[in-house]
Amino acid sequence: MNTIMIVDDDPYIRELVSTVLKNEGFVTFEASDGRDALLKMTTANPDLCVVDLLMPNMDGFDLCWRIRQYYEDKPILMLTALDDISQKVKAYNLGTDDYLTKPFEPAELIIRVKALLRRYKVPVSETLSVGKLAVDNSRHTIYIGSERIEDIPLKEFEVLYKLARSQGKIIPRDNFIEDIWGYDFEGNERTLDVHINRLRERFPAEQYGFKITAIRGIGYRLEAKI
Repeated sequence: MNTIMIVDDDPYIRELVSTVLKNEGFVTFEASDGRDALLKMTTANPDLCVVDLLMPNMDGFDLCWRIRQYYEDKPILMLTALDDISQKVKAYNLGTDDYLTKPFEPAELIIRVKALLRRYKVPVSETLSVGKLAVDNSRHTIYIGSERIEDIPLKEFEVLYKLARSQGKIIPRDNFIEDIWGYDFEGNERTLDVHINRLRERFPAEQYGFKITAIRGIGYRLEAKI
């Protein structure tokens, strides 16, 4: 799963950007200024940095220069209210890869983030949002926020991901069996039900924001719980 560091002294902006990125399946963590960001980068290794310019202690220009000194292959997207051409030129000269001004459209932020990841050949994770979970099929991992949920058996993961890809739609039992266990599966016909029940026990609807509903005689459906 791709991890994005958001550096901004405005907590509202950090929360807004974080929400936009999380809704697209990214994992985020935040820093309140450039100095805070550098400290956190020693323990975390983000795939991309979204950086404001005007910040206390260490501004975005200085942070951008320092990232380029120590992390040459780290994509940087400046997200700032400064739209003066001289500021943009300075930011690009210091090593930023892209420059987006506030206020911004969430869709444009996502497009630019993904474009930078592709430019740096960082694999963009195949991630789906399921209630409070993020399910990353490319790495067979599940996250809640930035925390990875461990010890998910492969077949349970595959059942959950298949449900997530068709949220709100009924998936027939035969479809599960063919896609996950194969056409020649000769095991117990209750195998699917066992895996569904384990997922329900592992992820209670009240806690994780989704439920798996049985459609009698047909199959199962995943529904977001409001």
